[in-house]
Amino acid sequence: MISQDNDYRPAPSGFVLGLGCERGAPSDEVIALAEQALQLAGIDRRAVTCVATLDVRRSEPAMLAAAAHFVVPLNVFPAAILEDAKPRLKTPSELVFLLTGCHGVAEAAALVAAGEAGDLVVPKLKSAHATAAVAGCFSESDQDFAAVSSMIDSGSSRFDSRVRPTSPAIAGVSR
Repeated sequence: MISQDNDYRPAPSGFVLGLGCERGAPSDEVIALAEQALQLAGIDRRAVTCVATLDVRRSEPAMLAAAAHFVVPLNVFPAAILEDAKPRLKTPSELVFLLTGCHGVAEAAALVAAGEAGDLVVPKLKSAHATAAVAGCFSESDQDFAAVSSMIDSGSSRFDSRVRPTSPAIAGVSR
């Protein structure tokens, strides 16, 4: 299922994989990078609620393969919506802006899909042909979010098992 910005609602509590890639990027490279991002944070793949990316990649085989791999919807957003997330990006790029119209794809897509209560858990990782980032989308009442943020800021590569999203990934939720 592909969700477009006109029917956008923030993902349920959990984690969003933001992905970017060159046209024709190998699916296995994109999936491996996404798995690496989750591993860095110690996040179980079942906590992923969606894959998010730039709308021009909505039919890119690697993006479709990544969403299928994680058994989640692919949420796509136009560059203008991703550009609105620029103040929240950890690694904005002028080159990416020149190529896409937004200062970041993976981080911005993850943040936009996570909603206002979301924050980056893993900033942009790069491979030869792709980028990946992870944002946590927690309910505003989730007091443990501060623990995740401080743990990531301290450089820990392990996710604290006591900190959990308030609901599991929900298959088939309309976004």
